[in-house]
Amino acid sequence: MANWTFLTNHAHVLMCVSENPNVRLRDVATQVGITERAAQRIVTELEEAGYLEREREGRRNSYRLNPAMPLRHPLDRDHRIGELLAAFAIRTPAT
Repeated sequence: MANWTFLTNHAHVLMCVSENPNVRLRDVATQVGITERAAQRIVTELEEAGYLEREREGRRNSYRLNPAMPLRHPLDRDHRIGELLAAFAIRTPAT
């Protein structure tokens, strides 16, 4: 049986960046289960499409997401990435 997931690597990279805007691409690659080169390619594609902005801070990058951008599939275009990220946000139990 083939391994598959409901979310793409692009969505997983977005989730990693949303959880930590200063994350290293090496760490993104490890968390998503892809190569560092693939993580770099995905971040570049997301940046070129306007889903995130990359800013250099010393030797590190900092990322800022644009949560108002629509999902790309025609069936999902009325939803924004902010909604997707909110649905998968780590929630802390109420105390």
